[in-house]
Amino acid sequence: MDKRISYNRLWKLLIDRGINKTQLKQMSGVSTTSIAKMGKGENLNTDVLLKICSALNCSTDDIMEVVDNNQTNGGLKRGVQTDAENL
Repeated sequence: MDKRISYNRLWKLLIDRGINKTQLKQMSGVSTTSIAKMGKGENLNTDVLLKICSALNCSTDDIMEVVDNNQTNGGLKRGVQTDAENL
């Protein structure tokens, strides 16, 4: 059974706090490329995750989770529009 990282928790946290991706980039100092990778569910360096957690005063459990590769997110399969695209 394949696993992958889902960043949907991050997108929900940003929505709850009224923060958009540009603001996250400014607050954390991460690159636009890193934020785009998260939007696509791609792998990131742990330093990027720690910068985001530091900026948002949260833990990695608050921004990501390990899910089954075929698991849907809110009824959407991987590759379909996610919360990240709505920010």
